[in-house]
Amino acid sequence: MKLFDIPVNDLDLRINDLWYNRWFLLTSGDWKKKDFNTMTVAWGYFGIMWNKPVAAVVVRPTRFTYEYIEKYDDFSLSSFGKEYKEDLGYLGSHSGRDGDKIGETKLTPAQSTAIGSPSFEESELIIECRKIYRDDFKPENFLDPEIDKHYPDKDYHRMYFGEILKISGTQKFKY
Repeated sequence: MKLFDIPVNDLDLRINDLWYNRWFLLTSGDWKKKDFNTMTVAWGYFGIMWNKPVAAVVVRPTRFTYEYIEKYDDFSLSSFGKEYKEDLGYLGSHSGRDGDKIGETKLTPAQSTAIGSPSFEESELIIECRKIYRDDFKPENFLDPEIDKHYPDKDYHRMYFGEILKISGTQKFKY
């Protein structure tokens, strides 16, 4: 798929559709060492923080990808066409601890251009980020009691802010 560089100010997203309906693959690790893992994420956001364009993602400490995002300095977010929804569902419900889960899909890891973590050849949109902040969700700070219902096992997410270093996408993501 032909991707174009997209300046951050020219990115055109239907943000809620991407997070809620289409999802992303969050990938962290080292492409050159073939040491990486990916997981499907449906919670996160994009914005400006500390005068930088950022992507924010959350990962539970029980997830295998947590080990990678803790160990490495960057991560990618890859979005796909709807024909890959089943693959994203598989990657979100199986652990890389148990084997080559990517190999069970139609997706092909590829070297990113600005970071060490890989992205995917079939992506329609790739957002490459350098971690700049992390913090753990603290249940005592939840103002809405409904939030805690997402944590029956008390495995609260860690949030990561990544400075967006590069965006590549199809024409539909560019103003």
